[in-house]
Amino acid sequence: MDEIARRIEMQSSELVQLQQLQREAEASRLIYEYFLTRLKETAVQQGIQQADSRILSGAVVPLDPSAPRKPVILTLSLVLGIFSGTALILLHEFSQNTFRVAEDLEVKTGYPVLGQIPEVPAKRRKKVQDYLKNKPNSAAAEAIRNLRTSLLLANLDKTPKVIMSTSSIPGEGKTTQSIALAQNLGDMGKKVLLIEGDIRRCVFKEYFSITNEQGLLSVLLGDVPITDALTRVPEHNFDILMGEKPTTNAADIFSSARFADFLQGLRDTYDHVIIDTPPVLAVTDARIIGLCVDAVIYAVKWDSTTHRQVTDGLKALEQVNVRISGLVLGQISARGMKRYGYGDSYGAYQAYYQS
Repeated sequence: MDEIARRIEMQSSELVQLQQLQREAEASRLIYEYFLTRLKETAVQQGIQQADSRILSGAVVPLDPSAPRKPVILTLSLVLGIFSGTALILLHEFSQNTFRVAEDLEVKTGYPVLGQIPEVPAKRRKKVQDYLKNKPNSAAAEAIRNLRTSLLLANLDKTPKVIMSTSSIPGEGKTTQSIALAQNLGDMGKKVLLIEGDIRRCVFKEYFSITNEQGLLSVLLGDVPITDALTRVPEHNFDILMGEKPTTNAADIFSSARFADFLQGLRDTYDHVIIDTPPVLAVTDARIIGLCVDAVIYAVKWDSTTHRQVTDGLKALEQVNVRISGLVLGQISARGMKRYGYGDSYGAYQAYYQS
């Protein structure tokens, strides 16, 4: 029993020692598991933060940008711009329906071009005659002389005395052309009368400061003698018979026998009678007056009047057997001719002119 008691006492002390060792082992196990867990977390974090790439060699810094490629873009833009501009120019030329050179006007109409008159550099209509008077060597003045020469020599057998100036539509320069031609003939020493046949508009007052209230209509009606209705323009060496707006139709006035007799009487008094008439396509006055005159000059505005307007106007005169002496291409722009590429044929003699 003593032995058994001794063994039991020994076993109790060993049990206590075992339990202490178990507790130490459990604590060590817990510490181990904690640090093992921390180690795994650290390893995972290192794997996440690890870079996906690595530097093999250093990059070379470029001197120029690789994009956008400006030289290529500019070259393509230039080529496309040239093609687009060329296409627009060709389209505009193909659709061009006006007259720029005398050759085209002659071919299209079949009538000769008696003169080519450039733009007169005058801001107001009243300054046109002063410019032609003060600049006798200008291109415009020389063009009027060429027109006068061509008109007077168009028929050597019979020099035209009564001359009519007309056009297709308003604004083509026929009135300025008539006044300039009258002034040029007057400077030659000829006795010239300028008649305002466009009595529907009466635009001579924009060219001359004339206060005479009697005019063409008063003479035709017999209210005043022609000597009282005439106005002398001494600085331009010709007489003017102003127009009056009628109360009746103007075509009926010009269709009367009194008007024909009136013109016949002027042939014995004047060397040349120039009548400025309305446009052919606007009213019928020019077609009626044209039957009583010796020559008809037809004004065409440069790069403005269409082919159809000119052909229709000429056809209207031809239908009543009015003979057109020739055409005048007027208001030509020297700068415009150069822009269209006609500088070699127009304006090549500017050294002879004094503008």
